[in-house]
Amino acid sequence: MSTQKSELILVTGANGFLGSHIVHQLLEKGYRVRGTARGLKVALSREIFASYGDKFEVVTVNDIAKDDISEIVRGVDAVIHAAAPLPSHYKGGIEELIQTAVEGALNIIRQAEKGGVKRIIYTSSIVAVFNASGTLGPDDWSTVTTEQAVAGGPFPAYIKAKTEAEKAVWKFAEEHPQIDLTVLNPPYLFGPFAPNFKIPKPDFGALSTNLHFLHFLQKEGRWYPSSPGGADVRDVARIHVEALNSPPQSQVGPKRLPIASPYDANWKEAARFVREAYPELVANGRLVDPSTGPDFPFDKLPVDLERVKEVTGVEPSSYQPWKDTVLGAMADVIRFEKQWIAEGYKV
Repeated sequence: MSTQKSELILVTGANGFLGSHIVHQLLEKGYRVRGTARGLKVALSREIFASYGDKFEVVTVNDIAKDDISEIVRGVDAVIHAAAPLPSHYKGGIEELIQTAVEGALNIIRQAEKGGVKRIIYTSSIVAVFNASGTLGPDDWSTVTTEQAVAGGPFPAYIKAKTEAEKAVWKFAEEHPQIDLTVLNPPYLFGPFAPNFKIPKPDFGALSTNLHFLHFLQKEGRWYPSSPGGADVRDVARIHVEALNSPPQSQVGPKRLPIASPYDANWKEAARFVREAYPELVANGRLVDPSTGPDFPFDKLPVDLERVKEVTGVEPSSYQPWKDTVLGAMADVIRFEKQWIAEGYKV
């Protein structure tokens, strides 16, 4: 493990699928990390990263949209705001959802700026980039209107809320030019969980997007992503970490980084990978039939990764292949299922 770094990095959502990978990679590079988590996940986060001793600490933030974190940002060299401020289910109108998203993004960043933190990395979403322009790049923005968000159901509402939250972050940075802001726009994330990651009991929310792979263990399971493309969580975490040492915005311009795997993410192929790797599960009739996989018009998102390379140095050729992503995710899902069953839980 490298010990060349001694900076203290605040990572929100440190117990999440992406956040835990970011924390792990930072610690492996010798950074000190202060993570945020909620409720029982505070103790769980301590357990996951216990081997790093005092290099890792975790603090409670119950509501990232409202909590006072002025003490939490004290002494911090940079903030990686990876916590998702949006609930998976919400009640109320679109304006309330947008306000929740905006405050969830800005509360942390406002207080970090007030505390003197100048480097901020914010995790947005590829949905804030989606439009009909063809290849997606840093200048693209979602064109979903409020009216479309109201009429279209949860997903258009989610797109609108994430887009408005990111725009609010950029506006804040423009008003506070001392901030060096980097925004990452990742898609669906898949792949293995961070080393020593724990899900003590069945918790589909904790499985995050890897829940799709739990459905691979049901022959009739046909719950696939609703849209194509994706990225390996390890690659996206690495880009967050490398962004800490990226050139300042004054040299390279606005650092907005849409991300997607450069490889095809074909779900029929994914099912075949899993069947080849686990013939015993095929024999037991447990694995999904590859023919049930979706036929999307394309299998990878048309994202220009040149900006990611320019800003962070991460080469597209270094991204994890789809097969490694699939089998890494599947191995952990199977491990968790065995653990839960052994402890008497019904899965």
